[in-house]
Amino acid sequence: MALKNLHGRVAWIFPEKDFDVDDIVGVANIKLKDPVKLAEVAMSDFDPGFAAQVRPGDLLIGGENFGYGHPHYPPMIAMRQLGLSGVVAESFSPGYWRGEIAMGFPQATCPGVLGIVSRWDMVEVDWTACLFRNLTTGQNLPIEPLSQGDRKMLDNGGLIGYLHARDLEESK
Repeated sequence: MALKNLHGRVAWIFPEKDFDVDDIVGVANIKLKDPVKLAEVAMSDFDPGFAAQVRPGDLLIGGENFGYGHPHYPPMIAMRQLGLSGVVAESFSPGYWRGEIAMGFPQATCPGVLGIVSRWDMVEVDWTACLFRNLTTGQNLPIEPLSQGDRKMLDNGGLIGYLHARDLEESK
């Protein structure tokens, strides 16, 4: 499975520095395991109609150190359940980054992204060109290239897929 470019609308912008993704589902819901229930409560403190407005392929935009805090999985499980395809942020918390890349959820670091997007803009992440494109405004910014290991994990749908692909390759 090759990593496809991300193409969708900006579903939400988190401009704060050190945004804790637990706030996406709320701390009271952080122990939920059911993806459907997580999706139902996702973003309710920000926009009660969020789940009804998002479409598959939409993306989240974040500020500096996005994902700060304890790297819990339920918030982003909710986002994947709703069909979001990834996150583009100024920078990421290392624990959050590692966990989501291992889950196969694409993340792109793009300094300056907050300055060129508005909610519902059509955007694209071009992995080959290392470019973030705002298709609504025509503005572009470079994204930081993925490391070889991160790219392989995303190409294979996450850590488990990567390990299986590696084992297959080694057995030839």
